[in-house]
Amino acid sequence: MRKVGFLVLALVVVWMPYATARPPYRLQAINQFNLVADRGDVRTASCQYCHVNANGGAPWNPFGNEVRANFKGNIGDALYEALKAMKDSDGDGYADVLEVFAGTLPGDANSKPLVTTQFLMQSLEKAGGVDIYKPR
Repeated sequence: MRKVGFLVLALVVVWMPYATARPPYRLQAINQFNLVADRGDVRTASCQYCHVNANGGAPWNPFGNEVRANFKGNIGDALYEALKAMKDSDGDGYADVLEVFAGTLPGDANSKPLVTTQFLMQSLEKAGGVDIYKPR
């Protein structure tokens, strides 16, 4: 019985960082991308900005892989660097930053803005450019 208790405790200790790390990353993205905060038990922003699955975890989508490539210990900086790179991670013709600005998913080619890239770029520049997504 002691071995089972020790095993359970060891698993909790090992998995605790993973279980507690996900919500802060999602909350940082909500804050940094100027998304509507959750309301009670209702999720207003999907984990699919970076993940294939709505609840997060592996696998990551193309934008999530870009964020991971920029991750050096600070998720806010990694998100900003991914947007500042002006890449089109999902290959749908819209830079990641323009998709975030438009409220679509930069890692899902089926989720794209309904306006032109030129219109979005002009609107983004009027709003302050990519720097509106600097970490806070």
